[in-house]
Amino acid sequence: MLKKTELLYSGKAKDVFATDDPAVLWVTYKDQATALNGKKKVQISGKGALNLQISTLLFKAVAAAGIPTHYLSTPDQQTMLCQRCEMVPLEAVVRNFASGSFQRKFQTEPLLPLQPAVHECYYKSDALDDPFANDEQIIALGWAKPATLEAIHALSDQVNLVLQAQFSAVGIKLVDFKLEFGWLADGTLVLADELSPDNMRLVDEATGESLDKDVFRKEQGPLTPVYQTVLDRLRGAAHV
Repeated sequence: MLKKTELLYSGKAKDVFATDDPAVLWVTYKDQATALNGKKKVQISGKGALNLQISTLLFKAVAAAGIPTHYLSTPDQQTMLCQRCEMVPLEAVVRNFASGSFQRKFQTEPLLPLQPAVHECYYKSDALDDPFANDEQIIALGWAKPATLEAIHALSDQVNLVLQAQFSAVGIKLVDFKLEFGWLADGTLVLADELSPDNMRLVDEATGESLDKDVFRKEQGPLTPVYQTVLDRLRGAAHV
């Protein structure tokens, strides 16, 4: 049986541990919600398990579409086993509709459809508040090579198609989302991190209500019932 060993990294939403298999990581999802790059932080019972279950369903859907991921299995209600990978220090954001910082920056109407979908990259650095970086800046600063950026954009488009289909089937609009990628030991670029309402904006197509972490950011009410709604709909569609 696989055994968890030393803590490698403690993040805002997950703890990452090594295991006795050097190729496998043990990821524990936390009962914690954060905003403003961790400046706002609250413990929310049950949130970790909900994010884990949603991520599991979405990683499986992405993998079924032929997109490589780091996901291996979900052995319990708090743990995901993943392939160890060297993370690309970027957050790849895809925007299907104007919202959040994009909507504020360009003063568009809320949820203006964006065609084609807008790609943005942000350098992962809490100290710098995850600054925006264009492709030339990323390449010049050595954060990723041109071929890596091209692959990230292509994979992000593929993920977008899969996630849009998953959510549209259950009456949810995928507004935008953040992805992270990493390199496996064999040189394969894979989708990593998580796929949950923590790193995407979701809107109920019937009511227009938020079904994501904006509920926490904007103090609109308790978060776990919202995440439970997303999970229940996805489970129903997947007949789980």
